[in-house]
Amino acid sequence: MFEITDQALSLEPLISVVKRSSSGAVATFLGVVREQTRGRRVRYLEYEAYREMAIPKMREIADEIHRKWEVDQIAMVHRVGRLEIGEASVAIAVSAPHRHAALAACGYAINRLKEIVPIWKKEVWTDGEEWVGPRM
Repeated sequence: MFEITDQALSLEPLISVVKRSSSGAVATFLGVVREQTRGRRVRYLEYEAYREMAIPKMREIADEIHRKWEVDQIAMVHRVGRLEIGEASVAIAVSAPHRHAALAACGYAINRLKEIVPIWKKEVWTDGEEWVGPRM
């Protein structure tokens, strides 16, 4: 499951997709809009994505993970549109026979997603705004 959506995110559907009878662990990550960043008060965030490239990049990350760790399945979903404080922007789930691989792969997935997936975030503060994107 690799998706870009404008719908609210929940971890349960991702967990259901990745969990296998061989899975001894399912590690998850849920990125949530916080009220402050770099010392500035956030009003809201707005996300945009180049969908046609984002999904293949997510699959590329999954391929990297499968080469590095023994994992069962990987799911990544990123939300686009306007998100308020407390709303989830990204959800990741990784299943594996052992917790160490699941946890390491989940951490790797979010870091790589931020590096190479073409998703841009506009941070809107009480005193300005700025677009932030991947470090491709």
